[in-house]
Amino acid sequence: MRLGLVQHPCGPDPEANLQRSLDGIAEAAGRGAELVLLQELHRGPYPCFEAHPRHFDAAEPVPGPTTERLGEAAAAHGSVVVGSVFERRAAGLYHNTAVVLDADGRLAGTYRKMHIPDDPGYYEKFYFTPGDGGFAPVDTAVGRLGVLVCWDQWFPEAARLMALAGAELLLYPTAIGYAADEPADEQARQREAWETVQRGHAIANALPLAACNRTGEEPAARFWGGSFVCGPQGEVLARAGADAAETLVVTVDRRRTEAVRRMWPFLRDRRIDAYQGLGRRYLEP
Repeated sequence: MRLGLVQHPCGPDPEANLQRSLDGIAEAAGRGAELVLLQELHRGPYPCFEAHPRHFDAAEPVPGPTTERLGEAAAAHGSVVVGSVFERRAAGLYHNTAVVLDADGRLAGTYRKMHIPDDPGYYEKFYFTPGDGGFAPVDTAVGRLGVLVCWDQWFPEAARLMALAGAELLLYPTAIGYAADEPADEQARQREAWETVQRGHAIANALPLAACNRTGEEPAARFWGGSFVCGPQGEVLARAGADAAETLVVTVDRRRTEAVRRMWPFLRDRRIDAYQGLGRRYLEP
């Protein structure tokens, strides 16, 4: 399968940002991409750098204007598109929602972000209600997609549950970057940890994985780009740069999942009879 990732900066004009995403979809499809992954909340600047009610004005329903435009692009190019929406579900009820548009343009499914951060520059708990749909892959023309969102990428349980539900590929729309006052060595550690933990999810589940991150300077952070794709043994197949818009297109051989799982049968050897403690917040001594 040919997989495309569209990494770009976001300015104050939502229409200009969406057009960057649409142009990236067209470029990726023109280079053979059957599936195109966009970054988290790609229609606007990342709103959660502060807790202020005015940023709710950027929210929209699903289906809605963004899914309509992405669906048109998916149908025009015959490619599956995974986008990201600041969803207004009801008055006072909002989600950080990944949307999957199938190759015929229809809305194939959604995933509402389950893990919601609340950290300096990332005050998402003010805006987003945790998802209530669980970890359910979305079936599309190119296969069953395990779509997760940004902060979810630090939690092995999320990737595992997607794999157990039959996901053939793990996908992470992302917005992550450096705080301005962090020293260079700490920045390097954070970025390396971000990529390493996701490569670990790929290895532990023998699944190819793609993470599409935004780039550019915004009030929240300097987003570090570095969008990447890795194979089922964590091998990096393609990686974008840090500081510029870039469209990656890479071939992913999904047949390798079967071959790798025959050599490393982690699903076979899981001790499901001994994991009861995972349902608790913490195991007191």
